Amino acid sequence: MSTYQTLASFAQTWGLIGFVTLFGTVLFYALKPSNRERFEQASRVPLERD
Repeated sequence: MSTYQTLASFAQTWGLIGFVTLFGTVLFYALKPSNRERFEQASRVPLERD
């Protein structure tokens, strides 16, 4: 296996793992019940400002 193939395989594998982990973390943060009120307040800000 050439160096390029080795690096490409490494990048694809760990890149996928990294993006899945990042996605899961963001999803967990967004759906965490303790953040609900903060996000509801933030969603009303554009409607309250003049």
